[in-house]
Amino acid sequence: MRLLHTMLRVGNLERSLEFYTHVLGMRLLRRKDYPEGKFTLAFVGYQEESEGAVIELTHNWDTDKYDLGNGYGHIALEVDDAYQACEKVKAKGGKVTREAGPMKHGTTVIAFVEDPDGYKIEFIQKKSGDDSAA
Repeated sequence: MRLLHTMLRVGNLERSLEFYTHVLGMRLLRRKDYPEGKFTLAFVGYQEESEGAVIELTHNWDTDKYDLGNGYGHIALEVDDAYQACEKVKAKGGKVTREAGPMKHGTTVIAFVEDPDGYKIEFIQKKSGDDSAA
């Protein structure tokens, strides 16, 4: 078995695609409309689906907003420099909800940003070879 994707329901597909591709630098891997079901699926990621997990953005044509609920956590992305990644997100109009810095009770540098629908994305700064795990 292997992890294929995480699915998020989004209210405005074009706005979400702009965020995931332009702000976070993912690629649109595939997209398909299902007119009979009135929905569109779009898959985004940093590598091909055959090489790693991706995000499936599901847009139901008759729904423009979802309640995120309290069970959802976040998507985590590894970044070389969390401080720089936050600056890039802000420069592209994205929303940083927790600036980069060490996590509570540890040393790992993290940050959080939010996509247009309110889903949280955590940046986890890549550790250098001599860092110990937090």
